[in-house]
Amino acid sequence: MAAKKDDSGPALPPAIESAWGLRERPPKGPRPGLSVPGIVDAAVRVADADGLTAVSMSRVAKELGAATMALYRHIGSKDELLLLMVDAGYGPPPGPAAPGDGWRAGLTRWARAERDVLRQRTWLLHVPITGPPITPQQLGWLEAGLRCLDDTHLAESEKMSVILLITGYVRNEATLTAQIAEGSRAAGVEPGELMPAYGRTVARLIDPARFPALHRVLTSGVLNQDDDPDDEFTFGLDRILDGIEALVRRRAS
Repeated sequence: MAAKKDDSGPALPPAIESAWGLRERPPKGPRPGLSVPGIVDAAVRVADADGLTAVSMSRVAKELGAATMALYRHIGSKDELLLLMVDAGYGPPPGPAAPGDGWRAGLTRWARAERDVLRQRTWLLHVPITGPPITPQQLGWLEAGLRCLDDTHLAESEKMSVILLITGYVRNEATLTAQIAEGSRAAGVEPGELMPAYGRTVARLIDPARFPALHRVLTSGVLNQDDDPDDEFTFGLDRILDGIEALVRRRAS
């Protein structure tokens, strides 16, 4: 459903008007089948298949069997296309929490849903963040996260800070995981061998007297096998939620 047109404020960027269905459709031409959603969907398919660097107006036009200039009648620039791609790439937020779920279970579910999107579509991590969320799907994710905190006594500013903290952690973890995977593939390291190979290399390089703490890690066998990425994600998320829980309890008292 399109947003209601409001001409009382400053002009909205064209990409935002497109995202919310506020831009007037161009007059019918020789390619009446082209549309903003269709162009964005094609661009997402290109990014899913070949990464963000493969996305260009000409490549998307080829995907649609159209002339490149025909796309510009609907989307003004690649930057506008990227903004719309991010909105489409995230898709709808997770649904409402199950009855009886508290704020912590809700935020855990919300964070895992975002992580799953970013792991499935790592190209989203390469699109520069130029401001706070403003497109329909992204505001839907923000709304879903904030609703998890409805029954807490946190101030509205604190709720926003909580969501920023969690989404920042999720993006950082997803970025680190993706970069390590890319580096391992480039180095020809088999899955499951990264940390053991790293441990053996470090053991050859360090002097236990100079690096006693790291030496204790090596001798404990922690690096003898790769960590489960889900375990690492859960550990970090739980520690963040522990801190938020302390704040929630303090506000309630």
